[in-house]
Amino acid sequence: MNESEPQPAARLTAAETGNLLKLATYASVATALVLILAKLVAWLMTGSVSVLASLVDSAMDAGASLINLFAVRWSLMPPDAEHRFGHGKAEALAALGQATFIAGSALFLGLQALDRLIHPQPVVEIGVGLFVIGFAMAATLGLLAIQHYVIRRTSSTAIRADALHYGTDLATNGATLLALTLASAGWSGFDPLLGLAIGVYILYSAAQIGREAIQLLMDHELPEPQRRHITELARAVPMVRGVHDLRTRQSGQSLIIQLHLELDDQLPLLAAHRIADETEARIREHYPNSDILIHQDPVDMYEQRRGRDQQSSE
Repeated sequence: MNESEPQPAARLTAAETGNLLKLATYASVATALVLILAKLVAWLMTGSVSVLASLVDSAMDAGASLINLFAVRWSLMPPDAEHRFGHGKAEALAALGQATFIAGSALFLGLQALDRLIHPQPVVEIGVGLFVIGFAMAATLGLLAIQHYVIRRTSSTAIRADALHYGTDLATNGATLLALTLASAGWSGFDPLLGLAIGVYILYSAAQIGREAIQLLMDHELPEPQRRHITELARAVPMVRGVHDLRTRQSGQSLIIQLHLELDDQLPLLAAHRIADETEARIREHYPNSDILIHQDPVDMYEQRRGRDQQSSE
């Protein structure tokens, strides 16, 4: 396999995956609650719009992280009679909920910044604000380290969305730190301007998260390199003459893969079944968390049907 192809995913049991996802969600909620308390004290003492921006962002983080916590627990539930493909889309729903929270925080922040531009107020107790924002950045970096570890092991959409908006927190806190530093030098007018800039950036992040969640809910195909890799794996199985009608999507931790194998017309059913099983095993070796459905087609019959379809389309 060349370097451009996707590498095999590390195998995790369902219990290991669940524990990692729960670790990330619990750490997210705990971090958000601690930062809300710290930033609330800092805002009450400084009156800074930039600190308020960071506080509002953390409040939205807490709400989004709670949604994530419940959605991830739901997504880990096994398939049942009413949800035969499992509950994986709960992760995408959580990401969409996060995008809504984040967009709301950006709009609220924009209104506060505009009000402060119209009615300027001095920033006080700047040292407290600087300390709290520095603490917030350190805590966020620790959480992101946990989240990115979990993402590497599980590829969770919900955790990726959570990590994206905590990544914007670093930018938010960095801009807040700059605003407070400028205010300490007597340039407090930059405080609402940076608060407004933070709001625009948060809104942009919300759009990114929402777009990815909608793509997953709409059963968007896997990226083309992965689709090509799956096709190559199937074609490499001995006696497979061709592959067509590959359909893929992601649902939480599971990949849904459906494809048709082209086999010799006179191949016994038992042999065709064995080839399909071998194809499924090869694909699952590289994509362990996958639900695979394979249909076998006689190659000559498929070629005849494809020829008729081409003629009818001309």
